[in-house]
Amino acid sequence: MLVLTRKVDQSIMIGDHVRIVVVDVRGDQVKLGIDAPRHITVYRHEVYEEIQAENKRAALKRQVDVDTLEQALREVRPNVQGDF
Repeated sequence: MLVLTRKVDQSIMIGDHVRIVVVDVRGDQVKLGIDAPRHITVYRHEVYEEIQAENKRAALKRQVDVDTLEQALREVRPNVQGDF
């Protein structure tokens, strides 16, 4: 992990198109401004983790649904061969 020291109104660059600016520091809170192209999504880490967890739950649910459908299809048409 790279650790940098910045003061208010100082910034860092990530690549050529993302700029992080220290907007304010009060006690143990730091306000950051993020200047990035619209096609780059920016999330707080805890929100990003929740999105990833929901995506995994959805993928697992889809797999279960497909498995259930395949089993039901085999019961209805037991002579059908191959993967679905």
